[in-house]
Amino acid sequence: MRRMRFAISVPQFYSDGEFDPAAFRAYFARAEELGFDSAWTQEAVLGRAPVLGPAETMTYAAACTQRLRLGCVVFVSTLHSPVHLAKSLSTLDQLSRGRIEAGVGTGGRGRPFAAFGVDPGRYVARFTEGIALMKALWTEPRVSFDGEFWQLENASMEPKPFQKPYPPLWFGGASAAAVRRAVRLGDGFFGAGSSPTQKFAELVKVVRDAAAEAGRPEFPVAKRVYIAVDDDPGRARDRVNDALEGIYGRRVPDIEAAAVAGRPADCVREIREVAGAGAGLILFTTLFDQAEQAERLAAEVIPQLA
Repeated sequence: MRRMRFAISVPQFYSDGEFDPAAFRAYFARAEELGFDSAWTQEAVLGRAPVLGPAETMTYAAACTQRLRLGCVVFVSTLHSPVHLAKSLSTLDQLSRGRIEAGVGTGGRGRPFAAFGVDPGRYVARFTEGIALMKALWTEPRVSFDGEFWQLENASMEPKPFQKPYPPLWFGGASAAAVRRAVRLGDGFFGAGSSPTQKFAELVKVVRDAAAEAGRPEFPVAKRVYIAVDDDPGRARDRVNDALEGIYGRRVPDIEAAAVAGRPADCVREIREVAGAGAGLILFTTLFDQAEQAERLAAEVIPQLA
């Protein structure tokens, strides 16, 4: 039987002037004590929710931790220069002594591509070419690359990532095509927090079929779960739904339904369903009272799942 791994979200939601460095450091010290496997950010460059940038927040977190692996799900890498993103991740992997994991995704059709100078008609091609270029920069002493979007001639990037050949690449996505792309190009598939368990289970089946065809039967699968543990289930649900509206800018019933909220036993039951659907790593993403929620997850939920 596979060993379940449990991760915790990185605090990122701070309005102007709200960030408390001492509380941030204390959160990570305790997260390591509680035994979480890793801690993960998310990326939202534009939007009304006040969200710190993932790479910068991961860098701060790396200085506050010794053991925790640190990741982002996902960098919408279509909107990044792959040269800059490769350099940033390589640097962060060196600074953390090899504790970085990188999630990447296309962003989907709904992204404001014009704000980033990206052709919305070619975003998938731009995404796959960017991944190929980052891998080349991470593994080759000199890179000559003649792509549709980027061209390099005899260019080098040093230092390479601390991890060889490079940090694990988790692919996000909500379609069968995206999942098959994850198996073809990535090191794992990471289901979104907005994806209900039933939809996630359908995508995992695509993962398993594609991985079997590719000769990769142990292909890792993870899932972000928005969660709130509270002895008052109604209060937990209301607080989660309010927080999700702040993140997504509107009420979305499917996203609310994907979130887990309630008493510890309620949460255990629903998380077991996520694990049963195929998640080997579960990222608990708490949206309020994050230090308190981490304590309750470690004491009242995870022991019933491990």
